[in-house]
Amino acid sequence: MSGGVALERIYLDHNASTPLCREARAAMLPLLEDAWGNPSSSHWAGRPAREVLERARTRVADFLGADPAMVVFTSGGSESNNAALKGVWAARGRPGAKIVVSAIEHPAVLEPVRFLARQGARVTLLPVDATGRVDPGDLAAELARADAETILVSVMQANNETGTLQPVAELARLARAAGAFFHTDAAQSAGKVPVDVAEIGCDLLSLAGHKLHGPKGVGALYVRPGTPLEPLLHGAGHEAGRRAGTESALLAAGLGAACAAAAAALPRMAEVSRLRETLWEALRRELGEGVALLGHPVERLPNTLYVGFRGTTGAELLARCPGVAASTGAACHGQGRQMSAVLRAMGVDPVWGEGAVRLSLGRGNSVEEVARAATLLIEAARVAGVH
Repeated sequence: MSGGVALERIYLDHNASTPLCREARAAMLPLLEDAWGNPSSSHWAGRPAREVLERARTRVADFLGADPAMVVFTSGGSESNNAALKGVWAARGRPGAKIVVSAIEHPAVLEPVRFLARQGARVTLLPVDATGRVDPGDLAAELARADAETILVSVMQANNETGTLQPVAELARLARAAGAFFHTDAAQSAGKVPVDVAEIGCDLLSLAGHKLHGPKGVGALYVRPGTPLEPLLHGAGHEAGRRAGTESALLAAGLGAACAAAAAALPRMAEVSRLRETLWEALRRELGEGVALLGHPVERLPNTLYVGFRGTTGAELLARCPGVAASTGAACHGQGRQMSAVLRAMGVDPVWGEGAVRLSLGRGNSVEEVARAATLLIEAARVAGVH
């Protein structure tokens, strides 16, 4: 509240986190009082918790087109990524063997592979083109190199900044044909586009609950049968020995319900895509050559609009319209300006990259909200001197 006037609140940061959907909330509320036992206990208190846990596992598996036995509950996307990368390396890696990842991965992938590089892994970063896509030919060439055996390839299904979709099915086919395991981080794509492990052909896939209208603190890792995976957490053998620690039936139920709701709501993403285009057309119409689309114009998430504003920084622009919750693609340090690592990998001109703003819509946004957000952003851009 400022001067007696309520701050407008328009949420366009769904790639950062999503509100809990009513289905997840409904699934979780009863468990605050019931099914509180340890799911590993065989007595009357533990059995209801186990039933809740396994029903949730089935719902996550159905969402991915997998068998429930292939789903491991984790604390979120970061743990799932760490468990996949470090787990395969611990099971099969040896000094000098290669791990190949794209240059635009989330830090939850890039930091684990940097850690593994200190353990003796050879890490190769695949380049991306100006739209942020990996060329399968680059992976094929890397896999064909005789300098070292490739153990693992990891490429995200969709980039969290640009929304650009990767050709993961083709990349997975190339990796597995070369004897390497393939992992994809689907934290951003799940719930926005179909995610089917059989169609992708991956060995491992990561999910994060709070990215698809589930609760924070829970995620999942799909593990194809036969994939070697040393547990990241050792203990009493929970999750079929793949992740130690007493499972939370409460959080698993929320994730399972969110996955089921997301599957049912996928047709709604077509309307979200139309709202995204409405927002982009308004910005382009009013600001003309002062704005540029960053990322792939077609092969991208239906909800993501990454815009470069010329003549300002993303942080300065968003500060002028505080009612619009969105993210910037650049970090400003004192008098200096630094583009995000993703935009640098794409070779984006700093004229656009320093003014990058990510606007990520959700299935709860309305036509009226999008129209008002466009007005606020345009007004802020003009004040900031966008040209």
